[in-house]
Amino acid sequence: MPEITMTTLVLLCLAAAAAGWIDAVVGGGGLLLLPAMLLGLPQVPAAHILGTNKAVAIVGTSGAAVTYLRKAPVQVKTAVRIGLMALAGSMGGAFFAAGISSEVLRPVIMVVLLGVAAFVLLRPSFGTAVAGDGTGRTVTRARTVTAIVLVGGGIGFYDGLFGPGTGTFLVLALTAVLHLDLVTASANAKIVNVCTNAGALAMFAYHGTVLWQLAALMAVFNLAGGMFGARMALRKGSEFVRGVLLVVVFSLVAKLGFDQWTA
Repeated sequence: MPEITMTTLVLLCLAAAAAGWIDAVVGGGGLLLLPAMLLGLPQVPAAHILGTNKAVAIVGTSGAAVTYLRKAPVQVKTAVRIGLMALAGSMGGAFFAAGISSEVLRPVIMVVLLGVAAFVLLRPSFGTAVAGDGTGRTVTRARTVTAIVLVGGGIGFYDGLFGPGTGTFLVLALTAVLHLDLVTASANAKIVNVCTNAGALAMFAYHGTVLWQLAALMAVFNLAGGMFGARMALRKGSEFVRGVLLVVVFSLVAKLGFDQWTA
């Protein structure tokens, strides 16, 4: 582990806890944790930052997934299938990543995110009805297959190609395609996230780009934040998740805009 001051270590652990909370509620914790690690560990290569981030995130996501499994109607089979498809998609995206310019992708993603934010703002009922509960629509087999192929493959491809906001896109897509409320969509998304994070972590570990000691310490805080976030989402419901979702979406747009401006 590199030389780190106690102040930096404390701040990184706090950032890990906050990122775990955000990831558990609606995804997007990397928006906080990655910049925090890059600022706090300027001497560490980017590959090691990314690998350590994945090792931290998978622990918090797993804790959130277990918390959701106990109290939310998680469709484990479907979520795992989507996760495996996303894993395959991310490998394909990574293959094409070298030929795609981030400067071209950022404006496109910003427009998409602003459209999503407008849709969620104008449709207060989005993500409040659960399929099969009398207020939501029935999910057909065709929709389930669509979720596995398009949501898993498409978002996985995006994750490998570019990455920012993958967890948030996943929650939105599961809500739209499977007619889930936002809490249930977030719960299912955690299973998918565990699958994709495991694949990415395996690659980073293979290349030796994980700072395991630092990751283990930060993971404890990320786990606490993740479990607390999942419990809060379950307790406060879809309206709370919707509010956090909008904050994360606008934060992501701001970050992408800043990256585009300073590129």
